[in-house]
Amino acid sequence: MVREWQGALVVAGMMLAMTAQAQQTPPPVPGAMQQKVATDALPPPAEDKVTTLEEVRALKPEDEPLDLYRFKNPVTPAPNRFSKSWSEPPTPEQVSLSGGYLFMGINYGLMAAAKGLHKLTNGRDQIQSAIARPPPQLTPEQQRRAARFCVQDGCAPAADPP
Repeated sequence: MVREWQGALVVAGMMLAMTAQAQQTPPPVPGAMQQKVATDALPPPAEDKVTTLEEVRALKPEDEPLDLYRFKNPVTPAPNRFSKSWSEPPTPEQVSLSGGYLFMGINYGLMAAAKGLHKLTNGRDQIQSAIARPPPQLTPEQQRRAARFCVQDGCAPAADPP
């Protein structure tokens, strides 16, 4: 047992000696020879060999690539009553971006509850179409008063009162 330890210590000592020897600096070179060695050891300036690229931007492809072997249905059905309520299922990417299936289920349940509450209370929709109203009409009495005022003030009435 002792001999095994001694062998391991000798190997470890040899490895330490080799690493220490490898880290030693070389001995100084005399005068002119030292300058020549110093200039030869330096690599040439890298400025001449460096190529700088212009700004690179990744562009999103405009359309899907043309797949000649993909099935294209020749029949396009017209929209019907089911088209409004149907939506494609989310892709795994959309699921992960929106918090996962559990979070999406909770949100779906909350939206369904809000829609039911909205229907129960007979509230207005959040998005309503614009309703045009007719321009305001003056009563005949108001038109006569406006005409009298205009005559007193010196302006010409736009139209004769009925």
